[in-house]
Amino acid sequence: MPRNMTTAMAAAIGGGYIQPALFVMATFRTGPIYVWTGTGSIAWGGHTWLGVGKLGSVSTIEEGTSVEARGITLGLNGIDTALLTDVLTEFQLSAPVAVYLGLFDVSASTPTLIADPVTSWVGRMDQPQIDVSAETARITIACENRLLDMNVGVYRRYTSDDQQLDHPGDLGMEFVNGLQTASINWGRVPSTVNNG
Repeated sequence: MPRNMTTAMAAAIGGGYIQPALFVMATFRTGPIYVWTGTGSIAWGGHTWLGVGKLGSVSTIEEGTSVEARGITLGLNGIDTALLTDVLTEFQLSAPVAVYLGLFDVSASTPTLIADPVTSWVGRMDQPQIDVSAETARITIACENRLLDMNVGVYRRYTSDDQQLDHPGDLGMEFVNGLQTASINWGRVPSTVNNG
């Protein structure tokens, strides 16, 4: 998938040493959360991204030459088991999720984020899976690509009732139902007399 990239990002990738980071936006019932794979908080894109460090994980983002839906998995370790109920009630099936690739300029004493991170993956969240140990839990959320919608059938019909959903008052499909049992003669009218 082609990506729009700032000249600063292109120069950093073309340069030698880079320090990458992933930024994840995931939507829940009370709104989106913004996390990244580093530590501490960082401001970007009008949001404050909270660092989850090694507690968070993103599976490999794959692309290919064929058009197919490839999903990813997001994980968060070390969740307090007392918070599991909150996690489950906040989860919203098919809510938007996005992953961005950011690069840091490490030439200065304080690493700075190079403008602007590139969209790496966009999709929707699927069912979460929770693994519970004695004191902490790990939540894993499978995320599906938007291309998966290509496999969903469209349940629309060429009928007057269906036409009224999009265009109320349109009579273009008024006679479609009657065509099912209509007998249409093409050319000469058939005769019941034997031609023999």
